[in-house]
Amino acid sequence: MGTHLITGAGSGIGAAVTERLAERGEELWLLARDAGRAKELTERFPGVRTVVGDLADPDRLSWALGHQTLPDRLDSLLHIAGVVDLGEVGELTPKAWTRQLNANLVAPAELTRLLLPQLRLAQGHVIFVNSGAGLRANAQWAAYAASKHGLKALADALRWEESDNGLRVTTVYPGRTATPMQVKVHQQEGKEYDAERWMEPGTVATTILTALDLPRDAEITDLQVRPRG
Repeated sequence: MGTHLITGAGSGIGAAVTERLAERGEELWLLARDAGRAKELTERFPGVRTVVGDLADPDRLSWALGHQTLPDRLDSLLHIAGVVDLGEVGELTPKAWTRQLNANLVAPAELTRLLLPQLRLAQGHVIFVNSGAGLRANAQWAAYAASKHGLKALADALRWEESDNGLRVTTVYPGRTATPMQVKVHQQEGKEYDAERWMEPGTVATTILTALDLPRDAEITDLQVRPRG
C-alpha cells in the first residue's frame, strides 16, 4: 500500500479519490485549510491523517508544514483543490486574479517544492487535476484559465526536472463535472444547473487512479476526460 497526500479531499473529485484510496487501505494524508476542516475530514474518512495549510496563502505553507508531522515518504501528491471566480477582463480585480493564481498555481508549486524530498525518496507520482480551461480560455474565464495554463507549465517543467529522480508527473484535464464548484460556476454564469448533464466525480477519480496505477515502465503525461454528448 502506498502513502498519498491529497488536496481538495473535502468535496467533489477530491472526495471521490479519497474514498477510493481509503477503500484500498492506502495511507492517506489530507491537506486541510484549518483545524476545523481537519476535524471534519478525519470524521468523514476514519484512519486518515491531516496536515493544516491554507492554499490561499502560499507564503505561509512552509512555516505551517514545518511545524507539523509529515510523512517520511510519498508515493503520490494529488493536487485536486481549486477555486474559480468568473468575470470579464474589464471587470476582474487584482484580488480576484491573486486569489485564483495563489490557490490554483502558486500553492501547488510551493506544496510540491516542500514535499519533493519525500516524493524523490519513493520515486513518487505528482498528479495535477487541471481543467479544460488549462488548454483553452473562453470569455469570462481569463483569470481561472490563466491559473490553469500556468499549472500545465508547472507540470511540464517538473516532469523534465524530476525524470532522473524517478518521479512521474501527470496532468488530468476534466471537462465539466457534477461538483459543488460546478454549481458555483453555473450561478456565476446565470445558468440553470443540471447535474445529469455532467460527469460524476467518481468518473474523474477513475481516470486519476488509472494514471496512478499504471505500471512503472510508463507514465501518462496528459489525460483529457470529457462528458459524453
